[in-house]
Amino acid sequence: MDSSKEVSLEIFPYIRVYKDGTFDRLAGFEIAPPGLDPETRVESKDILILPDTGVSARIYRPSSVSATTKLPIVIYFHGGAFIISSIADPKYHFCLNALVAECNVVLISVDYRRVPEHPLPAAYDDSWAALQWIASEEAQSEPWLRERADFNRLFLVGDSGGANMSHHLAMRLRDDVLGERVKLLGIGMIQPYFWGKMPIGAEVADPGRKAWVDSTWQFVCVSDKGCDDPLINPFADGSPGVDGLACKKVLVIVSQKDILRDRGRLYYEKLVESGGPAEAEFMEIDGVDHVFHIYDPSCEKAKKLFKRVASLINSDGKSHEKETVE
Repeated sequence: MDSSKEVSLEIFPYIRVYKDGTFDRLAGFEIAPPGLDPETRVESKDILILPDTGVSARIYRPSSVSATTKLPIVIYFHGGAFIISSIADPKYHFCLNALVAECNVVLISVDYRRVPEHPLPAAYDDSWAALQWIASEEAQSEPWLRERADFNRLFLVGDSGGANMSHHLAMRLRDDVLGERVKLLGIGMIQPYFWGKMPIGAEVADPGRKAWVDSTWQFVCVSDKGCDDPLINPFADGSPGVDGLACKKVLVIVSQKDILRDRGRLYYEKLVESGGPAEAEFMEIDGVDHVFHIYDPSCEKAKKLFKRVASLINSDGKSHEKETVE
């Protein structure tokens, strides 16, 4: 970080932008290498999946599973407000080791391009291209996927901005021929990053945090619709909503102290009102804030979150279920 340069904008804890156009990320730049995690016995490796854009992915799999056992595939999209973090972020790396161990899946964490070097919708385009890749012969011949992955059991899971992208991918699959090749069973949305111009719920009584989220999104997405852009508000005028979401199961998880909580609850309620998917589940975790599980994946509430995601993937589920974890 260069203290001699004049700052034009700072969005803490994400980014500091200078008047000369350069910037410093304030978090999410640490690196954890792939490999075998001795605690969870989950192994990982990095591969290049989109050569044209340089997008890579980190693949995780349990090391103790029989070579003849085929596991569900989870495509994971990390959070970070589209600004920070990566597949190598230690917080995500250790969290995903724990998630894979609990869920018993092959997980592909996508290193989509970030703002500001790559303005939106680059992250959405990369995530869509990752879905196209999973349907390709190249993916099916990748050794770890060929050996362990069941391509007929596919899930999208993400937190914050990654949960937002999971929604948009499932909506795009509804209308695209790729939806005939990729059979998406469900999506797990952990503290989804949705927003809107008019405050709702806890946002009404917390104008300071409302203004902070407003300014963050307006930096991330240059749009004349602002916080009612369809990318961030699925229920604004001109947004497609949730009708016809291209999967059978959806799990929405929110945190009680998270300013985004009521947007996640609204998303779940709209899902139920729409009459689909067949199985929509909602979990609220008391006493914690946004992406708490990334910072402390070993805490008891994080373990309960992982178990709920595992239930989404590995059980038949229930039609409509709401749960509060204290």
